[in-house]
Amino acid sequence: MIDLFSLLSIGIAFFVIAVSPGPANISNATIAMSKGRRTSLIYGAGLSTGLVFWGVVAASGMGAILQSSVYLLMALKVFGGLYLLRLAFLSAKESMKPNSTNVGMIEETFSGKKWFLRGVIMNISNPKTVIAWMAALSVGLNSNDGIFSVISGLVVCIIVGFATNGMYSICFSYSRVMNWYQRASRWINGVTSFLFTIAGIGLLRSAFNRSSMS
Repeated sequence: MIDLFSLLSIGIAFFVIAVSPGPANISNATIAMSKGRRTSLIYGAGLSTGLVFWGVVAASGMGAILQSSVYLLMALKVFGGLYLLRLAFLSAKESMKPNSTNVGMIEETFSGKKWFLRGVIMNISNPKTVIAWMAALSVGLNSNDGIFSVISGLVVCIIVGFATNGMYSICFSYSRVMNWYQRASRWINGVTSFLFTIAGIGLLRSAFNRSSMS
């Protein structure tokens, strides 16, 4: 049976992975600054749900199968790369608008349900997430640990994932941060578009990398 220290180690390892800047966190921070706390919390809940999907995949042992299934992994990476490039295009489009028209523009056409789904798709479209899960779980699990230990580690990571996304939503939705975003929204969206483009191209290159398919 897994002990408290092992669970704590898994939680810390997953927090370090979850809190690090990446496409999901960048998008969540941008949404919090531009659309407010409520929308960002809904989007963050979607991100966390997407994390749960990959967590179940990793914990059930399907992570190893996924890594060995060349064409399935390639298809997921292509989908993820194209989705990131789409986000890059949308951010670039927003960066071309005057600062005063950026805030609240998407709010009119996106319901809470669609924001949630958008968050789910963001994390499900990144198959590399399963590797992060497997790495975090391996910190506190041993080869002789049973299914209860795996489930316990999974639950800890799920809680950490929801808490981390909630932290991003709260921290970046304060009025001062939102006011700063309004003044610098074109620059922020431009940088965000660049980062999404780099991440998307990197994922597409990884999909067709010969060494990753061998």
